[in-house]
Amino acid sequence: MMMTLGLIRHGTTEWNLAGRMQGQMDTDLAAVGIRQAELLAERLKDEIWDGIMSSDLIRARQTAQTIASITGTPMWGVDVRLRERHFGQLEGTTLEDRVARWGESWRELDLGMENDEALMARWFSFLTEHEPKLNGKRVLLVSHGGYIAPVLEHLMGKPVDSHLSNTSLTVMTRDLSAWTCQLLNCTAHLAGI
Repeated sequence: MMMTLGLIRHGTTEWNLAGRMQGQMDTDLAAVGIRQAELLAERLKDEIWDGIMSSDLIRARQTAQTIASITGTPMWGVDVRLRERHFGQLEGTTLEDRVARWGESWRELDLGMENDEALMARWFSFLTEHEPKLNGKRVLLVSHGGYIAPVLEHLMGKPVDSHLSNTSLTVMTRDLSAWTCQLLNCTAHLAGI
């Protein structure tokens, strides 16, 4: 059966604007993030999507709820397995903080960050559980850049070359067992900002 997933990164938060690592810390959308979500929703109004699912973190939920209220697409709920990668001791820090605490080589240290294997285990658990509901459907999944990028890398079989922008839309279609990328990191709806 065919399945179409619209993977959406949440709107911009104050922490995004400050360059602060969020990870699984729960932060609200900034005013610009709310506007981005509204613009994405306006774009999606003329498309048919069967449902929306979201990470349980508030920035993703706010983005999903904005899209649902403007488009009329039903909110199918939240799932903790769609959460951002856990960044361990890096959460809440800026680049300046990280360099001051751990030096220029901070990226090479084990600071408790969730590895790709654990993140992908969350994705496979989510997909396996919800697959019967998703088969034959077009579903929006609102999540996070550090989560969506490795999932896309797995589905496409190659790295994502660009940083995923806030409220970017990536559309993946599965026919039988092969995934095809129809749209990648698209932010055409933000042209007016």
